[in-house]
Amino acid sequence: MPFALYLLALAVFAMGTSEFMLAGLVANIAISLDVPVGTAGLLTSAFAVGMVIGAPTMAALTRRLPPHGTLLGCLVLFALAHVIGAITADFAVLFSTRLVAAFANAGFLAVALSVATRLVGADGKGRAVAVLLSGTTVATVVGVPAGALLGTALGWQSTFWAIASLSSAAAVGIATGIPADRRSGLAPDRPVGSPSLGTEIRLLASPRLFLPMALAALINAGTFAVLTFLAPLVTGVAGLSEWWLPPALVLFGIGSFIGVTVAGHLSDRRPRAVITVGGVLLLLGWIAMAASASQPVVLLALVPLQGILSFAVGSTLITRMLYAATEGPTMGGSYATAALNLGAAAGPLLGAATLTTTLGDVGPVWVAAFATAVALSLALPLLRVIAPGEVRSHPAAASTSTATAGGAAARRPAGGR
Repeated sequence: MPFALYLLALAVFAMGTSEFMLAGLVANIAISLDVPVGTAGLLTSAFAVGMVIGAPTMAALTRRLPPHGTLLGCLVLFALAHVIGAITADFAVLFSTRLVAAFANAGFLAVALSVATRLVGADGKGRAVAVLLSGTTVATVVGVPAGALLGTALGWQSTFWAIASLSSAAAVGIATGIPADRRSGLAPDRPVGSPSLGTEIRLLASPRLFLPMALAALINAGTFAVLTFLAPLVTGVAGLSEWWLPPALVLFGIGSFIGVTVAGHLSDRRPRAVITVGGVLLLLGWIAMAASASQPVVLLALVPLQGILSFAVGSTLITRMLYAATEGPTMGGSYATAALNLGAAAGPLLGAATLTTTLGDVGPVWVAAFATAVALSLALPLLRVIAPGEVRSHPAAASTSTATAGGAAARRPAGGR
């Protein structure tokens, strides 16, 4: 994999840490800014909604700009939002900075996903997505627990300063380590004869694109419904000490990292197998977790397993989206980003709604099981639409894809937008 991918993953790590870190900071923010905990919790919703809206908006606004400069601009804006968030004593200002940070994050990820798939061969999109998304999964393993500890020791503002510093370092790395030339895949040139914005938006009507988008949103909704309310499961249903929550989060993060890594090797070659086998096992895992959440050993064993399965299936669906969005080079990444964050926004809301029902603290797990079941009921009969061909198992298809890519390269500057 090109070194440029790992620089992009570093930035995604900083952004992923920021997205998830509020889970351990909300209580301190509420006290510091003198607002109810529920109000402080809106900061998480603001970020998710900002990502959903920001991904296609930022991609549309920046599609005529050089990708290299767009990535740097989004990173700088992201860092500045955290600096302002760290120094403000006004909740409304902090809320606004989360929206701005989400827009910057969405813009960066949308462009980075498109760039990542241009940095590799025609049949290497899955591996490129795996490297890029590993930044998010490592954030759940390292960044979020570290941010929580830093916030507890030095105040929640210190975590914001840390994110700003890490984002700035990533910006320097991209500015100095990735030349904006044709060889880097981040050339400033816009493709000759590239599709119009309207053409790229109309791609959403294609079942090959819309279906994996919907499925990815459903899988991610289930994942985040459980992840957001993992604390009540661990400390309430399973009866463990609150000190077990960080290890549980780390276990999930490790599982998610393994999941995207495995999917990176399989989603290009065997997407149908990952979606079917992985999806069925994911559903069975959620049912098992709901049924045995009161057993600490079983719960802690299932947490990393579900991390593996949910991220393997989810990242494979994202890869299928990127293959389907080949004719939308500037908007494809934004569609993937929006789908992921639509699930991340909807899942916790649905999970929260079940907490006051007879399902109690196990309700979010049943939400995950239901969302996964719906996804499978749609995916299994339509596998030929989602994954019309196994890239490597059909040499002719691969050759055609390579030839098409080669012809496109001859018609336009490599990596241009």
